[in-house]
Amino acid sequence: MKAKPIYKIVDSKGRVLIPWELRTACSIEHGDIVSLNMHQGVVTLKKTDLIEVGDQSPEAVEAFVHAAIKTMPEETQIGIAARLMELLEQRKGQGHG
Repeated sequence: MKAKPIYKIVDSKGRVLIPWELRTACSIEHGDIVSLNMHQGVVTLKKTDLIEVGDQSPEAVEAFVHAAIKTMPEETQIGIAARLMELLEQRKGQGHG
């Protein structure tokens, strides 16, 4: 049985909301990494745990960081968050914020 298509409108930034039903069926959750590919005009989206070696694009780096944080112990996550807060306070003190 073929699933009925779901139609979505692309917003002004090129984003499309992946409906809850599709995310659930594919086990895609907040912070997961997805790869987008195109073949013969068809765009595919696939949940992945791996990022291509050598991909230093900002999107790949951000996806890697999100994936790494999800697997860290809570204490490590809190330590990273605390350090980021320190950096934000330093920036505010220097007039960057």
